[in-house]
Amino acid sequence: MSEPITATGGTQTMQAVVQERYGPEPEGVLRMARLSRARIGPRGVLVRVRASSVDRGTWHLMAGLPYAVRPVSGLRRPKLPNPGRNIAGVVEAVGSEVTGFAPGDAVYGTAAAAFAEYAAARTDRIAPKPTGLTFEEAATVPASALTALQAVRDNGKVQEGQRVLITGASGGVGTFAVQLARTFGAQVTAVASTRKLDAVRALGADQVIDYTRGDFLAGPHRYDAIIDIAGHRSLRDLRRALTPRGRLVITGSETNGLWLGGTDRQIRAQMLSPFTGRHLGTFITSEHADGLRDLTALIDAGVLSPVVDRVYPLAETAAAVRHLLDGRATGKLALTL
Repeated sequence: MSEPITATGGTQTMQAVVQERYGPEPEGVLRMARLSRARIGPRGVLVRVRASSVDRGTWHLMAGLPYAVRPVSGLRRPKLPNPGRNIAGVVEAVGSEVTGFAPGDAVYGTAAAAFAEYAAARTDRIAPKPTGLTFEEAATVPASALTALQAVRDNGKVQEGQRVLITGASGGVGTFAVQLARTFGAQVTAVASTRKLDAVRALGADQVIDYTRGDFLAGPHRYDAIIDIAGHRSLRDLRRALTPRGRLVITGSETNGLWLGGTDRQIRAQMLSPFTGRHLGTFITSEHADGLRDLTALIDAGVLSPVVDRVYPLAETAAAVRHLLDGRATGKLALTL
């Protein structure tokens, strides 16, 4: 999560989404307003935002749930004007100590309060935008694709010839994870709902399983890695589906718990891991420029591409979050400015 950078002072203003209180329903929390344009310090970059996107992290920051996020987002009310994080746009200005970026550069990455015409970004969290992507496509990449990359490559240690199971394969993280696992040479079994199976198959999954029609962990198959993005299955069931030295990486499978929101399962996995022959765990996504450049290389090579379900105008951010919460999206939802 990006460090808070609050929009402050100055005579120039911008259109932005505003959130003044926490709440689980976007229609009652998010609205459009004019704010003072974000300021940057000597090491900051001001980005004219051309597009953003929503993800599950958007909802957590909006709702202030689970309560564990509030020491960062604000204990009683949000610290930031809005819960946006992903940006794609053009550099408007750079701080006096910034090197490597100049006005006019097309960039993408993460920034605080990204649902606005301008966002203040850190140089270590943005990178040149992939030339083959539109701004809307690029804006869907940063948070979700970084999570997928770190789940599949860095924590799952997925290698050529391995068998990999990916739950929640049709979602924002899942669509990237399927492509990445295939790129690294794995045989991918992807889990999704009935109407999304064809879309997941088109990403290169070797096998797709409809979780609405049976137990995707039943049967004799054992996996070298399980990337658990959705499903809420017990650790016992997931362990049984792993090879003796297999790796379980939990990146999602959230619940409605107010305090931990399902992260208790991740905690229990990490506590149990040393006592099994398997690696059971989770991680917190690191949003950094090196990872963005790795993603750009994969995108430019033609082996990774975002799946954009729908593009909303910024003024309809609440509708985009509602579409996400309803579980109707395949891949990502973008916002355009």
